[in-house]
Amino acid sequence: MLGCNGIGKSNLLEAVEFLSQLKSNRALSDKDLIENDSDMAVVFGQVDFRNDLKLNLFRKGPKKIYVNESILKKQSEIKNYIRSVCFCSNDIDIVKSEPIYRRTWIDKIVIQLEPIYLDLITRFNRLLKQRSHFWRSESFFKKQSSEIVESFDIQMSIISTRIFRRRRRALLKIKPYVEYWHNHLSKSKEQININYLSGIENICPEEEEEEVISKKIAEQLLNQRSIEALTGKCNFGPHRDDIEFLINNISVRKFGSSGQQRTFILALKMAELDLLTKTLNVPPILILDDVLAELDITRQNLLLNSVGKDSQCFISATHLDKFNKSFLSSSQMIHL
Repeated sequence: MLGCNGIGKSNLLEAVEFLSQLKSNRALSDKDLIENDSDMAVVFGQVDFRNDLKLNLFRKGPKKIYVNESILKKQSEIKNYIRSVCFCSNDIDIVKSEPIYRRTWIDKIVIQLEPIYLDLITRFNRLLKQRSHFWRSESFFKKQSSEIVESFDIQMSIISTRIFRRRRRALLKIKPYVEYWHNHLSKSKEQININYLSGIENICPEEEEEEVISKKIAEQLLNQRSIEALTGKCNFGPHRDDIEFLINNISVRKFGSSGQQRTFILALKMAELDLLTKTLNVPPILILDDVLAELDITRQNLLLNSVGKDSQCFISATHLDKFNKSFLSSSQMIHL
């Protein structure tokens, strides 16, 4: 996909990503994807020349997804038709910026592996919002307030446990692929590691019993209740967790060079593509949004030689001088 800056290349790729992942890597809210003077936006797509997909976004109310004109009861079912891995220049934030970027990254992977996870995240976010509203409302001062908080704690401990276990399980699955790609890209003997940093106290790495983890979460929610009543914010749970990336036991975020950070994020993305392909037996769409400019010549060639072999790949660029002739001859050009 070739065109000058500002012509709309990223918007088109963002539409592919949003249709397949129900989330944009550029917009904080779905409402940001709607044109200023409009009340709704529509994304159309066709998969395998037989399934027509349509996603309606509304400024007021939830989005609606249709497959062959039939509305999906569960939005997560869209994953049965289309999946993607998106790599854009902003993805460097996964390695070098705030924890929310790393949580979003792992959540996207889990959703593709287990579409039901989307419903879990939606339920948790709704519960967290209701809980915060409760502390600020008059209900807090009523006699039955302790019963309401107890109900919140029970629900949050159950959902938080399921989110925690799925995130950690996904990290264990993707780690070998990250190790492979990091060694391939860096051509070094650096040892990498990926750790899930949870606020759950005294949790053993091998501990997978849902009841045990849920009980520990419930206890910590109870212990922080007095502080939460004062601040109105729940400071413990999956919305506060983080993921740690290490090279030779040193934090890539804090001490990694620019080159190490870019190599690590490229390894993460290629690992994500491999994991989904091997797990689902269907290669997801690979989206590369103007990322070649962020890589040196060696890594550009490694990336281009690796893409397009099994996956359909969308690439945006402003010029063609970074692509070799054999790659261009096997690609379809779309000029915008």
